[in-house]
Amino acid sequence: MKFQLNGKQVELPELVDSVGKLLTHYQLQSRIAVVEVNKEIVMKEEYETKMLFNGDVVEIIHFVGGG
Repeated sequence: MKFQLNGKQVELPELVDSVGKLLTHYQLQSRIAVVEVNKEIVMKEEYETKMLFNGDVVEIIHFVGGG
């Protein structure tokens, strides 16, 4: 599956077909993140049901702690 992720074209396995699986693929599932698909913010409770399709534009913002 090909889509734009944070401004870059990426190709991921077909099994990465939802926002939840995308976060798992990038090991972000346990982090605080904001996900936008085609300029619409996806609510956390929709991560597993929000499907991704070829050509989607996805933005992931995750927070990093530090001091």
